[in-house]
Amino acid sequence: MLDRLDISLRANHVLFVILFTAAFVFGVMASMTGDRFYLRLATEALILSGLALSIDILLGFTGLLSLGQALFFGVGAYVSALVLREVPSFWLALGAASGASLVAGVVGGLIANRVRGVYFALITFGMAQIVAKIIYNTRSLGASDGLIGIPVVEIPLGFVTLSAGNPLEFFLVVLGGITLIYAGMSYVLSSPFGRVMIALKANEKRVPYLGYSTWAPRMVAYVLAAVIAGTVGGLYPMLRGFVSPELMFFSASGDALIMVIIGGSGTLVGAIWGAILLVAFKSVVGSWTEHHLIIVGLMFMAAVLFMKRGLIGLVKPMIERRLVRIEAAREMRKEGKAP
Repeated sequence: MLDRLDISLRANHVLFVILFTAAFVFGVMASMTGDRFYLRLATEALILSGLALSIDILLGFTGLLSLGQALFFGVGAYVSALVLREVPSFWLALGAASGASLVAGVVGGLIANRVRGVYFALITFGMAQIVAKIIYNTRSLGASDGLIGIPVVEIPLGFVTLSAGNPLEFFLVVLGGITLIYAGMSYVLSSPFGRVMIALKANEKRVPYLGYSTWAPRMVAYVLAAVIAGTVGGLYPMLRGFVSPELMFFSASGDALIMVIIGGSGTLVGAIWGAILLVAFKSVVGSWTEHHLIIVGLMFMAAVLFMKRGLIGLVKPMIERRLVRIEAAREMRKEGKAP
């Protein structure tokens, strides 16, 4: 019989399949109509959803509020850009971005995991601000102007070669990458070690009484979130052709946090839905008024006050009840009790 976590994860999978299908159909239709702008915008939304998903791993499952997650996104973006300017190789740039964010995640985790609560949030904020300021004042990294002139790369996938310059092809590559990240994290969270990570949010003080360390799962969660943020950050210069210190500013981390809250914390898929909805909302409202951030702020306040489980929390319980009924009927058939 499935427990509550298994049912919750399966409901997340249903919502992700819906999202994947809708995204795929949107990409094909946008390509057929020649709408490059919205296809590029959707690709950016998917990349930012990876950053939001990394925050959800910390906040939604281990109870760690990071206010500087954009640090690793920016590290991945800058390392990828530097590699691409020297050697235009997709896999080399993405591997370098992941490796750099892994190292940064280990160093940052050793510092941040010494404290708890609001002090953890402040330390993550401080680290991001320090690194952003260093890059902002480093002329060899473009200083405040950032790095420009990132070449368009080919993406060899064994049986076929795609191009980052083709809006549909790169959109599908990013969609596939987000799918792999979601699947990998779902597997980790459903494992025994993942359940220990989740237990930290429920009651960290009781975890040692079960015979488990609290430091190790916190550290692993932090490093995993850093690698995910850095990996999707490595895709950003391939899309936009430039990087800037603004990718590490608090506004980037704040936007990703808003995406998680609006979509639904502790669901993984909610972070992706939230990123897509917020990017689309800012694009539409931003075309009407330059004061769109006021509306985004009001929307965030409404989500906190009236939708504590986010938008996903409005539909997920219905899916969970349906899955419970299906599982109960399956068990009855196994026992020969079904009519």
